[in-house]
This record gives sequence, C-alpha cells and structure tokens, in this order.
Amino acid sequence: MARIKALVFDAYGTLFDVHSVVALGERMFPGKGGALSQLWRAKQLEYTWLRSLMGRYQDFTAVTAAALGYACTVLQLPLDADKSGQLMAAYNQLELYPDARDALAALTGLELAILSNGAPAMLAPLVKNAGLDKTFSAVISVDEVKIFKPAPRVYQLAPDRLGVAAGEIGFVSSNYWDAAGAKNFGFNVFWINRAGAQPDVLGAAPDVVLDKLTGLATRFA
Repeated sequence: MARIKALVFDAYGTLFDVHSVVALGERMFPGKGGALSQLWRAKQLEYTWLRSLMGRYQDFTAVTAAALGYACTVLQLPLDADKSGQLMAAYNQLELYPDARDALAALTGLELAILSNGAPAMLAPLVKNAGLDKTFSAVISVDEVKIFKPAPRVYQLAPDRLGVAAGEIGFVSSNYWDAAGAKNFGFNVFWINRAGAQPDVLGAAPDVVLDKLTGLATRFA
C-alpha cells in the first residue's frame, strides 16, 4: 500500500447516502418512503447493468428518472411532475455519510478523486453542495465512455485522468460489485462494509475491508 499515490472514491453509497431521500419520500408518500428508496436504488443499479450489456447507454440522470418511475408504479404511488422533480433534485443534495468528511480531511498527502456512474450535471452540484469542490483533483463521470461500472473502460478513466498507474491507485467503494470490478481492473481496493454484508463470489476480492471510511487514514498515516 506504500506505493499508492491517489485514492479514487465511488460517490453514491460510499461518500453520499442515497437513502437520505427517504425523508422526502416519506413526506410525499407516508409510510412508503423507505420502500420507495430501496426499490428506486435497486432498479437504478439494475438499469445501469442492463443498459451496459445491451449497448443502450443513457446517462445516470435518465436512468435514475426511469428507475423512480418504475418504483412508483410498482408501489402504486402517484408520481406527478412536481413530485418527480423534487425527488430527482434531492439527488443533488444527498447527505454525506457521517464518516466521510473527517476521513477525507485526514487523507493529507494523497491525491483524491471521484469516479462515478453519475452524470456530470448530477455530480457537480452534489459535490459543491457538500462543500467538497476543493477536495478532489478530479470528479470523473462514466459519461466520458458511455458505459457504466463495472466495465473496465470506466476504471481506465482514473489512471488516464490522474496520470497515475492503476497499481498506484487505491479505489474506495461501499458497493461490493464496484469493489470487485475495480480489483478485476487492477486497482488496490478498499471495501467499506458498513453493514457487515456478505461478500459476493465474483473471483475478485478487495484488498482491505473496513467498516468506516475513517479507517483509511490509519493505512496512510
């Protein structure tokens, strides 16, 4: 790990809590906020994988909107243009996980970047609203290659943009499928397993498993 020169972070589910939309969903649809958030996120990810395999890319804004519509239809929630607009806008103001800000502040001496499925129009306000726009040297979107994680072409964006070899990059994700994809590509991978989840069997395991982002600092002290 001493050779690592840059840390590249996943955004959704790693730095930013996608389920911080539950409160808004609950106000709109009492008793259904949690179910809406869970199904919305699951379908959002499923659509990224399916569209990648089908070769029918749409950016993450379109994918997220389609997943929201699907979730509301399944849960029989009346989704009009106003509610849809508010819920989509909430993705620009997702809450940071409690461990994220301190973890990033402690990682002095390393270049920090984001590599995300998010569209540029989603990522820019998200990072700015969290006050992190000066923290990262690059915020990289899959939109540059028109395919979603865990396609190897996505991970190649990080060494290309940062000018650092894949073996000198530490990749940080709370999503195991993303961690496995990054390890398969050749990164040094840190899986943030906040929930104590069972690892998937994919033939590519992360190098380090931590329960909080703040654990990263002890690796680079």
